[in-house]
Amino acid sequence: MYTPQLNEFPKFNLTNLLTTCFGVPAIEHRVCILIDLPDLSLMQNFSFVNDENLKVQNHAVSQFLEPLRGFSGSEFKVSNIEMFAFKTTFGSNLDPDDEASDDKGNILSLDRDIYPNYDIILAITDFSLTAPLTAKAKVHGFRGATLHGLNDIILNSGLSVDYNQISQQAEVFRKVLTNSDSFNISFETLGTSYTLDIHCNKQEAQKSHGLCPEGKPDVANLPAGEVYFVPEGADGSFPFRYSDGTLAEMVVVNGKIIEAKFLRGNIEKVNSRNQQLSDDPATGIIGELGFGTQLLPFSGKDIQDEKIFGTCHVATGRSDHLGGNLTPDLFNSKMNASHDDILYAPPKTPEITVTSVKMHKNGDSIEIFSSYEPTPWLLDQISTAYPVECFSVLS
Repeated sequence: MYTPQLNEFPKFNLTNLLTTCFGVPAIEHRVCILIDLPDLSLMQNFSFVNDENLKVQNHAVSQFLEPLRGFSGSEFKVSNIEMFAFKTTFGSNLDPDDEASDDKGNILSLDRDIYPNYDIILAITDFSLTAPLTAKAKVHGFRGATLHGLNDIILNSGLSVDYNQISQQAEVFRKVLTNSDSFNISFETLGTSYTLDIHCNKQEAQKSHGLCPEGKPDVANLPAGEVYFVPEGADGSFPFRYSDGTLAEMVVVNGKIIEAKFLRGNIEKVNSRNQQLSDDPATGIIGELGFGTQLLPFSGKDIQDEKIFGTCHVATGRSDHLGGNLTPDLFNSKMNASHDDILYAPPKTPEITVTSVKMHKNGDSIEIFSSYEPTPWLLDQISTAYPVECFSVLS
């Protein structure tokens, strides 16, 4: 895979990020930052600052809150900037509790006191808030961005790019994939091959491009840079790696994981997943197929690494924020109503290789990736937007 070095990117500039993503405002905007904390009392007097276990939240203060408070003469006009905390959900895209706290220790309501009163909301959190914040933006009319898992690599690469260019790049790739009938993804792990067929039925491909212009309530997921589908079906199986290295085969029938088969590691992890599938079958629904579009270094965080060109991911669970129909009320438990990306990338899944990705479109079957490398056919299709000479397949 071609991944540029960190020193090839400009240093993070907050003004550039905000004006690119949200545009140059004609009037001053009311802005707030949302963070997640395990205990809301930590928000009082910013007592979480300098806690080594809360690095994302500390980045929210040093890289966003403090600079925004000095934006009086900036191109990005801010009338007031506040920070609020809600209690950590401990799950990806789970709806947070409504209770929040300001830095004085006052207990507030997200729905009553925060969402209706700000023009732009930045969620800088440990766990993704993209799905619930997107739903609230449609209700309350604000714009926003979710930046979970923030670290120094992300700040100085994925958040330092020009998202106008990233959007144009993603559009070139989107046009290649759009209206596909299906995708065939082949995997290999522990000497065994697996295949997952994902049915798109000529669906229009969507893109995450990082632009959130004025006039339309919406939420950007940053770093951005992917082309994605909400599958209309899926069959086959795929290997899954747990965070401790445990491996399992996920068996998919009619668009849903129906069983996890133990391959290696801690069998209790696999048993737990099977119990969850039995108790709440919606947790097994395949809710997304995504392909990264950016040329970025790996950061160790899925929020950036799934946006890297050559990687792919499937996701289970809620899909309402992507235009799908699986909403939190369709799960048997609120605590299961998450959207969980399953990323395949060499640093994240070293025991698993995506050996091939084939696109089926207009009667043709075309390989677009081979072991994370774009094929010569794909490079030819995207040559107007990508430095194709950098890829080893052509060297």
